Order: sequence, then C-alpha cells, then structure tokens
Amino acid sequence: MATVNAVPKTLMQRFLDGVEKVGNMVPHPVIIFLILIAIVIVLSAALGAFGTAVTFERINPETHEIEQASVAIRNLLNGDGIRFMYESLVPNFMAFTAVGLMIAAMIGAGVAEESGLVTALIHKLVAVSPHWALTYILAFVGITASIAADAGYLVLIPLAGIAYLAVGRHPLAGLALGFAGVAAAFTINWLIKPLDTVLVEFTNDAAHLVDPNRSIGLASNLWFSIASVLFLTVIIAFISDRIIEPRLGAYNPEKASEGTTTDQGAMLSEQESRGLRFAGFGLLGLIAVFCLLTIPEWAPLRSPTTGELIGNSPFMNALITLIVLLFLVTGWAYGIGAGTLRTLTEVIGAIEKSIKNMGGTIFLFFVLSQFVAYFTYTNMGTVMALSLSGVLQAANIGALPLLIGFIIVVAIIDLLLTGAIAKWAIFAPVFVPLLMKLGVEPEAVMAAYRVGDSPMNAITPLNAYFALVVGFAQKYDKSAGVGTIVSLMLPYVVLILVLWTVLFAIWQALGLPWGL
Repeated sequence: MATVNAVPKTLMQRFLDGVEKVGNMVPHPVIIFLILIAIVIVLSAALGAFGTAVTFERINPETHEIEQASVAIRNLLNGDGIRFMYESLVPNFMAFTAVGLMIAAMIGAGVAEESGLVTALIHKLVAVSPHWALTYILAFVGITASIAADAGYLVLIPLAGIAYLAVGRHPLAGLALGFAGVAAAFTINWLIKPLDTVLVEFTNDAAHLVDPNRSIGLASNLWFSIASVLFLTVIIAFISDRIIEPRLGAYNPEKASEGTTTDQGAMLSEQESRGLRFAGFGLLGLIAVFCLLTIPEWAPLRSPTTGELIGNSPFMNALITLIVLLFLVTGWAYGIGAGTLRTLTEVIGAIEKSIKNMGGTIFLFFVLSQFVAYFTYTNMGTVMALSLSGVLQAANIGALPLLIGFIIVVAIIDLLLTGAIAKWAIFAPVFVPLLMKLGVEPEAVMAAYRVGDSPMNAITPLNAYFALVVGFAQKYDKSAGVGTIVSLMLPYVVLILVLWTVLFAIWQALGLPWGL
C-alpha cells in the first residue's frame, strides 16, 4: 500500500498547538480561579499598604453629572475586607447574572433539545443552505445575537457546534465560530439594542463638558455598525474556513464525552417534518401574543414613560424572556408533532435533565463570582485603567494615532474589566472631551470604544461564559481544556482587532458618516 504523507503543519498551526498544549497543562478552572483569588487578596494587601490611588473625572450613572472621584486600592486583609469576604459569599453568587441567565435559557433550550427541535432545525438549515454558506450564516447570526444580550452565548454557540457536526465538519470549529461571532463583535449590530442607549447617554454627558449643545442619537454609530457586521462576518468566516478548521482536521467521534450524540444525519424524517410544522404553528401563536404586547400604543412592553419599543423598553431590556418562551413553546409544539414530548410531565422531565447537567458549571460560576466580586472590591482594575488612560493622554500625538492608541488601551483593559458599560463610564469623560478638542466627533470616539471593547471577550477567562464554552468543547473532545479554547480563539482575536482597527482608521481618515 502506498503511504500518504501528512501535510506539514504551518508555523502558525505549530504555534497554536503549543498554546493549546501549554494551556491544557493548567489545573481545573476552579483551581485556577482559587489561585487568582489568593493573588488578588495578597496584591490588595500590598498595594493598599502603599496607599495606591488615582483621581479622575467620571459620569455619575444616576445623575449623569460629571464629578471628581478618587479611587484607592482596597485591602481585602484588613477588617473591612475580611468582613466583606465573609458576608458576601452568597450575595456574590446571587448577583452573578450569568447564573440566572444560564438557568433561565436552559429551561427553554432543554425542552427544544430534548424534543429534537434543535436537531431538526439544524437538519433543515443544512438542507436549504449551500455548503459554503453555512459558515457565513452562522457568523452573521452570531453577531446579530447580541441583540438578545448574553443569550447568544447560551444558544448560538452550542447550535453552531451541532450544525458543523451535522455536515461532517469538526464541531469544535463550529463552537469557535459561534463564540467569535457572539463575543468578539458584541458591541455592534445592524439593529439598535439596549446597550446603545447607555453608551450614547454616557457619550452625551461627556460631550457636554466641551459643548453643552452637542448631543448624538441612538443611531449615531449605525452606518459603522452595519458595515462592521458585514465586514466581521466575512473575517470570522474566513478565519474559520482557512485557519481553524484546517488545523483541527477531521473529527474523531471517539474523543466525545460519554453520552454525547455524534451521529447527526442531515436528512429530515417524516416525524421531524411534522414536528417542524407544529413548531411553526407554536411560533405563529407566540408572535401573535407578542404583537399584542408590543405593537399597540398601550402595549405593556413599551416604555411606560416614552412609549418607545426599541431602546430602553421592557421588551428590549428582557429579551431573554422572549428567548426562553420561544424555545419552550416551539420545543413543546415540536415534541407534540413528532411524538417525542407529549405531556407536561415529559416537558418538566426535559427541563430537569438539562439543569442537572449544569451542576459542574454552576459550581464553577460560584467560585468565579467570588473572584469577580473580590477583584471589583479592590478597585485594581479601575486603577489600572485610569493609569493607562493617563499615559495615553500625556502622549501628545495626533487625533488618529490617539484613537488607535485608545482602541489598544480598551482592548488591554477588557482582559480584566469585561463590562462594556462600566469601562465606558470611566473612559467617556476622559477621551470624549480630549478628542473633541482635537476636532474628533464624539461618534468617532464611541465607535473606537466599540472596536476595542469586543475582540478580547473571546479570550479572557474573566468572561463569565468562557468556562461555559470549555464545557461545550468537552462534550466533543473530553480532553479539551482552557488551552484548547485559547488556541482556537487566538487567531480570531488578533485578526479581528487588527483588521477592524484598520477599517476604523480608514473610515475616520475618509470622513465617512458614523450613523444617523
């Protein structure tokens, strides 16, 4: 028999293999965060002893007034710190919104998965989509998923893995594609979303420091956001097809964890087709109900003060409820049609099964919530952010280089402070007035913030859903770990940050309109 020579790996592939190997040598994520908690405690004591502090201007989130503030490192080993750690153990966990979102989403997703709806939808998607288009469709849907806040992490990422598996492609490549779409482009969308309301409000407060009559609207970044969605769809799909999937090679189902289904045929059975029709009827019924709740002027899901539906309204602020009901109603309707879930007892059983499978993740979130709370309490992330912004302010460079430097600073800080709103409350009163004095529009500063704030979400372990993605990966490869995800996401992070910054720089240099 002739021997087929393996295609030699490229330098990048060998580098990523090394990253994965080293990364997977680290301990269990719970142990990692316990070590990080210890480091934070020790550092807070050391920095607190030296009286480390910074003074800055910030936007008060309640009054929206600019105020002087001073932030000092808080010691976790003094009396106040010890009392905080002792008293906040349970409150820290209860305030960790990722837990509630995950459990709520799994109520609906568990029914949809157990009934077979998810598999049938993937089969349908595969049947109607050209093979080459699947990657682009999933990338676009992943970016758009940010309209539903964090629900995209819980729904789109595992679906992307199943979709790839259904067409005989490596499911880890699908997971990476979904994670990149949801996380690395989180701050932009082709639709107006709740996050835009807060970012614009803080931007206007900061702009009024220079010009009290200068204000921007909700759609002030719309054109750049739409262009970014299309641009990043192509970039993410290109990285997936040309870098990630070739490195992974063919998928070996024997690597899957016990109980994971790896046989995903792409043909719809008669029962599946009937189930999809019933799911369609359920969807139409749900749409009719929500039309009554949103379209009329008196609709209860409109803003009770302004009457708006898109923006700061009950409908937009709690889209996770719609996501839960969407999967719950269509999943049960599919189950009735396909004969997989007929009774309410069976539906409850499906929900219980999905939540039982999250035991390890919930414990990890418990430890992670303590780390996030301790790190926030110490103010170390805020002090670092302000120190870096001070260095950038003093650099005395031109407007465009300053904007690019601002993007880099935001990206670095996003490794430690992942909340888009919290960082913008700090950065807006510093950089919006500074750059306005250099002739830069506040819309441009906010667009630069969107570019810097997104890509690192796909690689920082402080992203509340990073550990969840590790869990998704272990379903298809039981040896997968933190290093696996880091090595998969590193090409996305680097190329998205670089190429998106280039797009921003070209947009700014050409003087193109940022939005309406």
